[in-house]
Amino acid sequence: MSLEALDTIALAEEKARQIRAAAQAEAKKSVQEAEEAVKVMAAAADSKAEAEIKDLIRKADEKAKEDAGVLASNTRNRQAAMKARADRKMDEVVDKIVERIVNG
Repeated sequence: MSLEALDTIALAEEKARQIRAAAQAEAKKSVQEAEEAVKVMAAAADSKAEAEIKDLIRKADEKAKEDAGVLASNTRNRQAAMKARADRKMDEVVDKIVERIVNG
């Protein structure tokens, strides 16, 4: 083989090594960029999930307060109705007692 052919082969091999090294560096860079992008997306997803959880908790608290208010109102209404019935019964009982005393 001629010296010129050997030089051409050596140059081609060197160029191939350089191309391979550049491709490996580019691949490594791409992997690093992808990993960084994943970290950013994961952090964004965590933040969004945390915000949604806080919103759900806030809504649940509001609903619980609303339900407690409705329950308290219903309880007050039932209490008033029971008191009114008790007052009527008391009046009836007092009338019967007075009638028995008077009629002896």
